[in-house]
Amino acid sequence: MGNHQFPSFLFLFLSFFFTLISSSIAASSSSSSCPIDFSYVQTTPWDKSGCQIPDKGHCCVTLLSLFGMGLSQHLRESSMFQLPNSNVSSACLSDFQAKVATLAIQPNLIPTCFENPNQFVANESSCVGIINTQDWTEKAGPITPLQTACKGDVAGLTQCSSCVEAGQKVTSQLSSIDPNSTSKCFYFTCLYAAAIVNEFGPLDPRTASCILGLPLANSVSAKDSKGSSKNNLLKLVIGFLGGFIGVLVVLGLIIWYKKRRKVNALHREYVSNFRASVLPNSGAKWFDLSELERATNGFSQRNFIGQGTFGVVYKGVLADGTVVAVKQMQDSDSQGDEEFSNEVEIISKIRHRNLLSLRGCCVSSDHLQGKRRYLVCDFMSNGSLSEHLSTVHSRKQLSWPLRKNIVLDVAKGLAYLHHGLKPAIFHRDIKSTNILLDQEMKVKVADFGLAKQNLGGQSHLTTRVAGTHGYLAPEYALYGQLTEKSDVYSFGIVILEIMSGRKVLDTSNSSYILITDWAWMLAKSGKVEEVFDESIREEGPKGVMERFVLVGILCAHVMVAFRPTIADALKMLEGDIDIPKLPDRPMPLGHESFRSSFSSSTASERSRTTFSSSISLV
Repeated sequence: MGNHQFPSFLFLFLSFFFTLISSSIAASSSSSSCPIDFSYVQTTPWDKSGCQIPDKGHCCVTLLSLFGMGLSQHLRESSMFQLPNSNVSSACLSDFQAKVATLAIQPNLIPTCFENPNQFVANESSCVGIINTQDWTEKAGPITPLQTACKGDVAGLTQCSSCVEAGQKVTSQLSSIDPNSTSKCFYFTCLYAAAIVNEFGPLDPRTASCILGLPLANSVSAKDSKGSSKNNLLKLVIGFLGGFIGVLVVLGLIIWYKKRRKVNALHREYVSNFRASVLPNSGAKWFDLSELERATNGFSQRNFIGQGTFGVVYKGVLADGTVVAVKQMQDSDSQGDEEFSNEVEIISKIRHRNLLSLRGCCVSSDHLQGKRRYLVCDFMSNGSLSEHLSTVHSRKQLSWPLRKNIVLDVAKGLAYLHHGLKPAIFHRDIKSTNILLDQEMKVKVADFGLAKQNLGGQSHLTTRVAGTHGYLAPEYALYGQLTEKSDVYSFGIVILEIMSGRKVLDTSNSSYILITDWAWMLAKSGKVEEVFDESIREEGPKGVMERFVLVGILCAHVMVAFRPTIADALKMLEGDIDIPKLPDRPMPLGHESFRSSFSSSTASERSRTTFSSSISLV
């Protein structure tokens, strides 16, 4: 019985074994399949003559461009510049070879032209570490000349030349990071321009011809042997059309020239009007754009510091050796002009050691890049307070004496704005990202784009709500009523952030917990010491540290009447006057009506990222 059953058992075992082997091979084949569809090789009207006649050099360049169409489409769909591994790369070259072979082209040209399959495999050493589109944005910057020059139809000679020139500029910018990666970076630039920038995509023959350098077949046949009369008629028609088109071109050039003169006149008028309206009122230095370009090495990626919602910031060195921060404003609407003029006028009047002063400004306008506005301020090498509070490690660097000095310096800067200037200035955007620190960790309050002057000496101003979620005083967020105590409320929030190391809004439990509510509950229950950041609990005198927390809670009280002026808050912090008993608070700040007031403000106002938040040494 056993002898009869043994062959059956062996047969079942071998069947199971071969099934496993087949499944493994299928899985391996699937993991190595090519993600690119090369069917475009058969439909794109590319010039095959160089590959049908023995001309290896010309053919290999053509095949590289043809393969680049698929690689660029892969970038458009996956955000990856190259293929994940050598198996996938080999599979793609095999698929590509099969498609090319259907066009009566020798298939052995593919392994001859692409001897190393790994040339299309993702590698951090290929081009300054760029693997995906996110890496590209970090290395090349969020805005490049490609966005303007390569976006639309690039079939025309002028449009194509502009696109290629833009690509060379971006390649030079990337090569300045690593000079050994020039050729690969140019290929990456072409892939990115065709895949991400151009609206028609890399599979469009016009895009492939200009950006990827693919030679296209001549669609007009010159072979017509049906009689010389037809040729003569054709020549006559072509001659007539040529003359007619020539006249149209001349007329078009005349119209274009007049239009361009008119547009250039509008650009010049915009700059001159802006300069005439801003400078007399501010006394700010007017920089030529060429000065700022020299200072920032042509606004190169190496000098890039950071990006905000309304601007990009670069580090620059002026001709006299002064290190500055140059902010290029990005919005070009009338509201942006208003905020820019307001900031220039206000900052130029400020002369205080705890307020960031303005060195100058620049306005430029042309038909290529449109309106551009620049602010030039002192470079703050230690960045913003927000950066130092962002992690446990960086907070440990903020000792108690340092935190104490930061709070006092911010208070002194605000006191100057409210009481040292006539008319008083309300900042409207006091927050940790707008508190900058210089090389010696001295405070400079920055970003006066939202500031308002109290020209009439009123008790309050009614204005549109603008600022940052969590720092806005309730009466301002709900009703648009702006007073000096609106800044005091924001200052109280900043004090609590500095003393506790916590963020203004805690969303860890899927709910909004304002820092003021949290600090108030601890103070009310007699646990003020629990507000202190753990890294400073053993550093300073408990009484002084407790005083700072109580002043922060008092400044950030929901009721305007219970908040001190900034001058009295400074005296309380310094111990010159006593802190009154903390008054009771109404419903917590997180209730629905208050929260909805924030959501009613525009997204751009809530997410406003300032010039100062990015002026840090990278």
